[in-house]
Amino acid sequence: MNKPDLPAGLLVFERGWLSANNILFAEGEETLLIDSGYCIHASQTLALVESTLGARQLDILINTHLHSDHCGGNAALQAQYPALRTLIPPGHAKQVACWDAAALTYLPTGQLCPPFKFTETILPGKFMRFGSTWWEVHAAPGHDPHSLIFFEPGTRTLISADALWENGFGVVFPELEGEDAFSEVAATLDLIESLSPLTLIPGHGRVFTYTPQVLGRARKRLEAFVSNPVKHARHAVKVLLKFKLLEVQRQPLDDFVRWASETPYFLQIRDKFFASEPLHDWIRQLCQELVAADVAKGEGGYMLNA
Repeated sequence: MNKPDLPAGLLVFERGWLSANNILFAEGEETLLIDSGYCIHASQTLALVESTLGARQLDILINTHLHSDHCGGNAALQAQYPALRTLIPPGHAKQVACWDAAALTYLPTGQLCPPFKFTETILPGKFMRFGSTWWEVHAAPGHDPHSLIFFEPGTRTLISADALWENGFGVVFPELEGEDAFSEVAATLDLIESLSPLTLIPGHGRVFTYTPQVLGRARKRLEAFVSNPVKHARHAVKVLLKFKLLEVQRQPLDDFVRWASETPYFLQIRDKFFASEPLHDWIRQLCQELVAADVAKGEGGYMLNA
């Protein structure tokens, strides 16, 4: 397969699944980075940016949305580049301004995100200059109600964040909180189809060439979740467990189960979808399913990332 063409001066740092991909624009009057990864990878994010920019400063940081794997490096970048302007979607601006880690979901999910500040919000329906090219800003609710995606019509390049991956899309978190968001995922997929991109830069995974089959896989996955919301909830819990394993790499199984059992988001999902199952047994069963899927290992009373 031919390597997808990208706009001039655009570099993609493909990260592991604990950190979202970083997109760096190194040409033009101002340098710009989209998404900063997870906080425990902040030193790697800084090294990637500095090795590319050299003596140049990073001028602008933009977050597609405020999940911890997309903005966890914000604080480190702001410390390294004091004049950095940080732009975030408007939906959680108030919570960032007063740093409400509960409302931002970092405390409920048991995830880490050092406090950061923002300069202004970035609104859908606008054009913004990223490096040497102009990009359309689009709302992409579903995975996150405030998420944004960016489209460059000249090369038909789409920065799709977690709205569309090569083999699916991100967990639809509002559905786990009692909101109707599957329909928003469908609308976002329709939007992406209407943009007719050639190249997609996803929030996770490699840059790839768009085909109708990509959207077809995403819609088939969505249909499965719509017809069986419990399946989606079970998938979501395993994603959150895997995320923690990516962070800690290795932990005694009893401690891992205890952590999950005391983490509010797991309790919320269990009460809504799995209330009849004993809590610790439910978590242990999910851990066994991760091991059976070869995305975790169980050895000597420990849970290990795989």
